[in-house]
Amino acid sequence: MPHGPDPALLIKAETLTEALPYVQRYAGQTFVVKYGGHAMGDPEAAASFARDVVLLKAVGINPVVVHGGGPQIGAMLERLGVRSEFVGGLRVTDAETARVAEMVLAGSINKDIVRWLEAAGGKAVGLSGKDAGLVTAEKVERSEADPNRGIERNVDLGFVGEPVKVDRTIIDVLVAAGIIPVIAPIASGADGETYNINADTMAGALAAALGASRFFLLTDVAGVLDKDGEILTNLFPARVAELRADGTVSGGMIPKLDTCVAAVEAGVDAAVILDGRVPHIMLIEFFTRRGAGTLVRRG
Repeated sequence: MPHGPDPALLIKAETLTEALPYVQRYAGQTFVVKYGGHAMGDPEAAASFARDVVLLKAVGINPVVVHGGGPQIGAMLERLGVRSEFVGGLRVTDAETARVAEMVLAGSINKDIVRWLEAAGGKAVGLSGKDAGLVTAEKVERSEADPNRGIERNVDLGFVGEPVKVDRTIIDVLVAAGIIPVIAPIASGADGETYNINADTMAGALAAALGASRFFLLTDVAGVLDKDGEILTNLFPARVAELRADGTVSGGMIPKLDTCVAAVEAGVDAAVILDGRVPHIMLIEFFTRRGAGTLVRRG
């Protein structure tokens, strides 16, 4: 009797069929992907990420990659004997640190990601916020409690900035040419200075400016967890505020959620916090009914 097809092939075919309505719905739409963390330091994971991004492009979606590089900057500063100071999780960036950050982010990391995407069969161009006036930044202002005086005091973070203006022209040109933009979180200010920008913040601002359908924020955690350790899969801004107030989310997850909320309130359809350590996590989240991370959408 003839044998049927391999069950594994049937599963693959069913997965493709399941993906079809998502491909049809989002063809021509923009996805902004913030890439960083564990996957950046692992060649196998980086190659897998690149294949997934190229696949998105191949099915008609327009991915835009924004990357971080904090650990790599730290390693280079240590190698050069430059000491780092942190305030509220942000690196205090003096002129020397700013030069190193630009060298690492807009140089080696940016071009490595372009190389991975090209190796996966895509066409990519590396940029920073400086290129073609893509992003204009202004100096970040921060304050913290003075333990000796019991009042708030201003903290000078140096050349740490935040996006205040996005000119999407160069992104539109590249996307129309079938090219994947890869963007380093460095930008110029109106004052002519160069600023280092938190990659999550940069990606969120670009997602909003581009009217992205999805903003994927790849992290080194499974997503937002409730007090029982279960992933919270579907959140609205009001619910995020409740989770902050009752202490369910804390530490480094707070700014990530704030970035997601800001993006969806600025027009992004949905933002998703995903575990970038899991192979093909973006494809699982987007092309299947099950999802894989914490999705934040407008209420």
